[in-house]
Amino acid sequence: MIQYSAIRPKLYVETTVISYLVARPSSDASLVYRQQITRQLWEEYANAYEFVVSDIVISEILRGDAAAAQRRFDVVANLTILDLSPDVDKLTQDLIDAGAVPHQARSDAQHIAFAAVNSIDYLVSWNYKHIVKEIKRQLINEVCHAAGFQSPTICTPIEIIEEAQMREKVDTYTDAVLEECYRMKEEFNAQFNSVKELSDYLKAENKKRKALGWKYVSVARPHDSCHKKN
Repeated sequence: MIQYSAIRPKLYVETTVISYLVARPSSDASLVYRQQITRQLWEEYANAYEFVVSDIVISEILRGDAAAAQRRFDVVANLTILDLSPDVDKLTQDLIDAGAVPHQARSDAQHIAFAAVNSIDYLVSWNYKHIVKEIKRQLINEVCHAAGFQSPTICTPIEIIEEAQMREKVDTYTDAVLEECYRMKEEFNAQFNSVKELSDYLKAENKKRKALGWKYVSVARPHDSCHKKN
């Protein structure tokens, strides 16, 4: 097990992670992979992060088959449990009202709210339907920020392990492709002394490439486009 001496980031463990951790072996290759990744996170990175849960996690894992529920409970029994607060309830409702999480999945909104209100660094989940859904992450961030909270980094066990491994390798491993990219970026940025100089350069490049027939599209939001027309 990897040892860390620095303050450990806090990681909110959502219900689906616990379920994969203790689920019986499967013959489905995708399920087997997720089970293996989940066990790797739990077994190899317990000292890299402080795992935390909430009452909603415990309430959900105690549902279903009694034997499976007991296995799930056993693995979280000694974890830190976040306390409920009015702010959690309020942010839960804000997430639902904004459409970041559907109202029928209010417990998923509460997972996010628990993590945000308690300044948890990461929320780890396999719930692609409502929590780690890529197209909703920005909206979740915006709702949390509007309420005065920093959204946790929402990720799967795969993503959290990849990030941890990158941190482990930073002093001992050189990625030749990344290093070349860093050199390219450094060389490029060294040309400019201000954002204005960079912007002027890009405008000139834009004009030149359009003259050569390069095709550009605008993905500005409607209200941004309206503002530019006025």
